[in-house]
Amino acid sequence: MRSIRPRLALLGAALLATAPLAIATPAVAAPDTTATPTIEEQRLDKAAPQEILRRSGFDEVAPDFARALAGTHSATEAERVVTREGRALWKHAVDRVQGRGPAGGDLSRDDDRPLYWARLGMTRALGEWQPGFPLTDARRAALVDTLERTSRGQDSLDLPAGTNIKRIVVTGFDPFQLDADVRRSNPSGAAALALDGTTIRTDSGPARVETAVFPVRWADFADGTVERALLPAFRPGPRRVDAYLTVSQGRVGRFDVERTNGAWRGGYPDNANISRTETVPIPAGVPTPHPQPQWTTTTLPYERIVAANTGPVPVYDNTTVTEIPAGGTTPVVRPDGPTPGSTARAGGGGDYLSNEIAYRATLLRDAVGLKAPGGHLHTPVLQFGPGNTDPATGQVTDPDFVHNREAITAQVRSILTVVAATTR
Repeated sequence: MRSIRPRLALLGAALLATAPLAIATPAVAAPDTTATPTIEEQRLDKAAPQEILRRSGFDEVAPDFARALAGTHSATEAERVVTREGRALWKHAVDRVQGRGPAGGDLSRDDDRPLYWARLGMTRALGEWQPGFPLTDARRAALVDTLERTSRGQDSLDLPAGTNIKRIVVTGFDPFQLDADVRRSNPSGAAALALDGTTIRTDSGPARVETAVFPVRWADFADGTVERALLPAFRPGPRRVDAYLTVSQGRVGRFDVERTNGAWRGGYPDNANISRTETVPIPAGVPTPHPQPQWTTTTLPYERIVAANTGPVPVYDNTTVTEIPAGGTTPVVRPDGPTPGSTARAGGGGDYLSNEIAYRATLLRDAVGLKAPGGHLHTPVLQFGPGNTDPATGQVTDPDFVHNREAITAQVRSILTVVAATTR
């Protein structure tokens, strides 16, 4: 995430000099420092997000958070509130998906969307909040950053120590392409919520799974949100991961294990309606190879995954990339991976943020010398049922939609079991 979000630029004039008490001055209204909602937050007022929040019991999250903020008396106290409430939202979402506590409504428990829309309600409340104490733009931006990290599970990858258990990290994504259909869910995010804190049993021993969810925003990735979350788990130590799996939504009717990841951003608009076409930027201060490689490669046991009976949807070892060959100028599709000296234009997973999280995670893996299975899995596209495909007239959920999402999550778990069985 950017160190100062664009909407916070309006807050710079919020602090006024205090007039001496002995001088009577006319009352002057405080300047309006209400931040303009972000593009993502503006979608929150649509009927579908409001229905999703109401039918999950998450509609009170943002109002409760706003009241807690209003009761703070210092930036330090606000930081504590933001941290506490962000972590509580993540836990509430995980508990709901995993069947703990009340459902809060009739929306299917496996749904990832309440977390996404409730978080946006909280970030909007934080942008609109006018504290009764001085708060710089930078400090407010830091609060937004804290809220993003804590409510996504990024600061709570609590892997156990010890040699009698394996440690696995799984990541998912927010819903995206919401201007086309604001009802959309992301099966990778649903899988992350379903797997967080769970234990997978394998013939070679148990594996503890910890998960996090990432935004669909170019700027956050450029600012190092992936590296900051994963580095503590990737570095040497008693809690170092034994395997990791980045997951995102891919193509209709198939899973893909992506063999190769490319160092290129293809420019497709993100959830903030921002495009980026450039080499993947690596943030300063994180371990990374030099020079920056054009390609990184999975260490997942792709042959075993493809051969295993993990579920009803076929799983493919995807080796296709798009490159500019050494000495060339025109992109070429290669079905069997990149050729020596080529420049990346798309990994197996494309040139969007799913390819980028795979590239960043594997690049970090190599930089810190992590010898473990790791790479990217694309899930099938999550589809609504027949008769519910028009976002203008359709419902926010239907039986096929729920069944499809549950089936994808179950197969992700099965694939992860194959990965866990191959770790030391």
